[in-house]
Amino acid sequence: MARAAAPKTASRTSKTKAGGGDAVGTAELLAYYRAMLLIRRFEERAGQLYGMGLIGGFCHLYIGQEAIAVGMHAAQRPGDQVITGYREHGHMLAAGVSARAVMAELTGRAAGVAKGKGGSMHMFAADLGFYGGHGIVGAQVSLGTGLALANHYRDDGRVAFVYFGDGAANQGQVYESFNMAELWRLPVVYVIENNQYAMGTSVERSSSETHLFRRGASFNIAGEEVDGMDVAAVRDAGLRAAAHARSGKGPYILEMKTYRYRGHSMSDPGKYRTREEVDEVRKTRDPIEHIQERLTALKVLDEAQARAIDAEVKALVADAAEFARTAPEPDPGELMRDIYVEAAA
Repeated sequence: MARAAAPKTASRTSKTKAGGGDAVGTAELLAYYRAMLLIRRFEERAGQLYGMGLIGGFCHLYIGQEAIAVGMHAAQRPGDQVITGYREHGHMLAAGVSARAVMAELTGRAAGVAKGKGGSMHMFAADLGFYGGHGIVGAQVSLGTGLALANHYRDDGRVAFVYFGDGAANQGQVYESFNMAELWRLPVVYVIENNQYAMGTSVERSSSETHLFRRGASFNIAGEEVDGMDVAAVRDAGLRAAAHARSGKGPYILEMKTYRYRGHSMSDPGKYRTREEVDEVRKTRDPIEHIQERLTALKVLDEAQARAIDAEVKALVADAAEFARTAPEPDPGELMRDIYVEAAA
């Protein structure tokens, strides 16, 4: 069976230079490091709770892809929207949802961000601009394009950031959305989280064009390939793409070359790739180790400080897990609430 190559540092190949941003400061890098570490430790604990039977249904972990959610969040402005698929825990945490609220949602508790009704795959926090994880592959692309249409109609200067994976990139509704977005010059950034495998099939086996940012070429949509394991590169590309979309030039595609360390979901044994392949990416391209090495070289972070941050994050996650384990379940009366919008008389 052919296997996907480990992600390499990608050179920028954009058709349009859409602007840039200020150089990332050391304080920002340190904040990115902590945010990425929180996602990593949170997902590790979520995996443990799933194994203990405290999380039901499907559970898709974000381990290995942390730089994308954190770097792209740094490129957003207040009021911008985010919508993604079912691998959304990391996006929720990056958006500012508390670890307690996310973990409680995973265990189906009333204190969860969606009142325990969404679970792992269908979280929602519109007050923070997060318009959901969505379980239907590719469905969020057309929904996110609709968010961009609303922004365009209101002329409010907002940008919709629409995330999907390399597997969803082959869905027909993606291209219908691309066509309308470019035709109407909608303020949307499409972020393809290319983690090399759609469930158990490598990109090389499922896609005739493996450079997925080029999928917008026939619609005249600009795009570029980004090293999704480098949070600073992600942030800079996000700023360029957002500036392009916000200026009225229409959609922009960012293909984030990344890698997931765990299976597609917790029920996936991952036999379609070798242990050596996964270990090689962990050893040479890990996004958290990459930023930690950079901070160390800048003399902003030493070993003792790194251990202290890790201990702080682990304590926060342990608190969230205990809260999620002991918090009350929703009242049965909640079952029929939040299904319809109550219209004014």
